[in-house]
This record gives sequence, C-alpha cells and structure tokens, in this order.
Amino acid sequence: MKHRLDSDDIHAAVIGGCILGGGGGGLVEAGLDRARAALAAGRPWLWSVDEFPVDAITATVAMVGAPSSTDPLVSGAHLDRSLALLRAHGCPGLAALNTNENGAETTLNGWFQSLSSGLPMVDLACNGRAHPTGLMGALGLHRHPDHRSLQAFAGGPEERYVEGVVTGPLGSAAAIVTRAAVEAGGIIAAARNPVDIGFAARQGAPGAISRAIAIGRVFLDKGVAGLEAGMGLAWIAEGGIAEYVCGQREGLDVGHVVLDDRHRTRVDFVNEYLLVTAGGRRSCFPHLIMLFGEDGEPLPSARLAQGRTVRVGLVRRERLILSRTMSMVELYDPIRDLLGLPPRAGDGWADDADPLG
Repeated sequence: MKHRLDSDDIHAAVIGGCILGGGGGGLVEAGLDRARAALAAGRPWLWSVDEFPVDAITATVAMVGAPSSTDPLVSGAHLDRSLALLRAHGCPGLAALNTNENGAETTLNGWFQSLSSGLPMVDLACNGRAHPTGLMGALGLHRHPDHRSLQAFAGGPEERYVEGVVTGPLGSAAAIVTRAAVEAGGIIAAARNPVDIGFAARQGAPGAISRAIAIGRVFLDKGVAGLEAGMGLAWIAEGGIAEYVCGQREGLDVGHVVLDDRHRTRVDFVNEYLLVTAGGRRSCFPHLIMLFGEDGEPLPSARLAQGRTVRVGLVRRERLILSRTMSMVELYDPIRDLLGLPPRAGDGWADDADPLG
C-alpha cells in the first residue's frame, strides 16, 4: 500500500535505521538533518512493491564513502545532480527510487530526490541492513556477466567537487565511484544500477523501510527491552573501551575496539561491525552486531571513543530482512582482506565463526 511519509516517521526511521545499520549507514544527527530538510520541501510517498508493474524501472540512490570523514559535503543539489546524470545517460524511463540499505542516514536515501523529481520511493532496500561494500548492495548483478553497470555520482566541497557517470563491469564501476568519494573529501551521492522492480524484489529486501520505521518506534517506546522482545537482541559483552582504532582504507572506516571485560572482547569493523570475538568464540556479519551506550543509544562505529562504556548485542540474521547477496560468499573476500584475515577456506566468510545468542 501507499504511505505518505510525515514528521512522525522521521525519528523512528533514523533510529530504526541506525540499529539496522549495525555500526554503519551514517550518523543519527546527520540523518535527522536530512529528513527534516526533505520534509521541509514536502511529504514523499513510500509505495509497496506491489503498487508497481514488475517491469517498472527503479534506481538505487546511495551515499558512498566513510562516515568518519572530516571534510565531506553532500547537499541537496548533489543528490539531485547524481539522479539527473543517471537519467540523462541511459536511464530516462525511471518509475521509482530505492535505497541501498538501512542506516541512520541511508534509510532516508531518496526522500529528497523523490520530492524534487516526483518519483515515488519503493518500500525496498537492496539490503535490509547496512553493509560495507557497493557490490553487497548491487542485488547480485555481479553474477550476470553481460550486465553493464550504470552509475552517476556528485559531491564534495567546491574545491574538491566531483561529478561523473561511469558504465562498465559492476566491480570496476563501483571501485571508480568509491575512489571518487575519497577525492571529494570522503562521501558522495550516487544513483546507480537501474533494474526492473520484479528483479529488485526477488534479490533485495522488500518492506525494509517499513521495518526500520517499526523498529525505531519500538525502540523509542521501550528502549533495548523492546529490541530484546521484538528482534531477539542478545547481549554478548559489556565494558569500557580500552582500545579504539579507526582509519580509512579504500574509502571505508576500518578498525576495531577492545573492551576491558574479562574476555577482552574485540569487535572488528569495516564501517559496519563485522566480527565480535568473546571468550574464544566469534560471531560475524551478516548477523547484526550493534554497540549501545550506557543510556541505551545505538552507536555507529564512527562515534566510538576510548573510555566509553558500551554493551555489545547481536540479532541473528534469521530475524532480519536480507538481500540474497548476504549468502554470496565471494563478496566477503575483500572484507577478509581489509580485516587481515587469511583467504577463505570454507563456505563461510569467517570460517570459524559461531553465532552467539
């Protein structure tokens, strides 16, 4: 069904997105700013997948880069420009827009462009949680060897502003856009990979935006207790952050935290929290690993600091709306490399990892 988004949806979408971001997907304060800016221009429509013909074309709108960047600038004009470039270079027949993932900022991807373009948002994300690489949010198109990816981008402060359109093999196009984000100061707006809605629904996460809003409302009403009951959130560890390391590699935030608890619990991240090691056991993405502060607020990886007390929680993947890409183990090999893990030996990306909780 169709739903016109309003001010009651804002906070819930941002907080629910932050929780489903699992450390990535942007920052709460930036997400709230973006939502308010969009709603100041009107109320975007959110349409369910079944409101469209299966052959209607949707394009993914996204923010690409590292959330901890100190010199990023993506304005409404940049959001519009990336979409205009996509439409002008081979995609004139768009019927809708969809986001790439859920996150404090990324759940809101497309709200602004929907209002300026008149295109509705689809209640669908390429993935129902945040993920570290562009290929993970590309609906498995890398497995279609004849597919030529079309991606447009824009962003950066005036002295570093970049824009462009790239077409080519999916991996090559995604790498160029990520590099453009680095050159622009850390983050750019992207519009990419137009496909028919039937394909997007089969490969992606239909209902993901409504799910984020619902989770946000539960959290705002009942706090983490609501997540325990509603999502099966289980606690792995609690303690102060004894060590926090975060650097940028290949346009991504890469690092880890170590807690001062008796297990010296370690959480590794590439934007998102990917691995948690506690007492000799490990759990890994795409299970949802999330850190919460003492007052219960969800904490993205870019907002951690040494000395801060945190709780580490986990929601099993079965409780999430996930893209089919989350089962495509070849997409995890670049993440293993960034985390310094040896080449994959088995069918999983972290071969000795145990689900916890």
